Amino acid sequence: MDNKPQILLLTHGGWGMSLVKGVRMILGAVDFVSEVPLLPEMTLPEYLGKVKAEVEKLPEGSIILTDVFGGTTTNVGAKLGRDFHIKVYSGLNAPMLLEACSQITFTGTVNCDAVLQSGKDAVKDVIEEVEQSLKKER
Repeated sequence: MDNKPQILLLTHGGWGMSLVKGVRMILGAVDFVSEVPLLPEMTLPEYLGKVKAEVEKLPEGSIILTDVFGGTTTNVGAKLGRDFHIKVYSGLNAPMLLEACSQITFTGTVNCDAVLQSGKDAVKDVIEEVEQSLKKER
């Protein structure tokens, strides 16, 4: 593995890799993204151990993206992120992942503030947005 930043996804049931498939359709290979899924049969210590083993391999500048704030994936990410000085953001969505992957692909770094903002900006009331857009056109 080179020293390019990595993205580690922590999601319930492993749905994060479905987002990765979508990102691949747009960007192509994103071999710097991995996931440690939380599965129903896992205990907390087992999951923590699996995630820690992956976090220990992450180069400087990497980022952890989790699904549910307050959930096990985020709590484990927060503990290890703090211990290993890695940014951890919760609320994983496709635009957030696409932003992080684009940055690594095109610049070799991750602007964490931009990744967080992209995730926040992606949440829209679609009908309200369309109606506001139509009003501006009139």
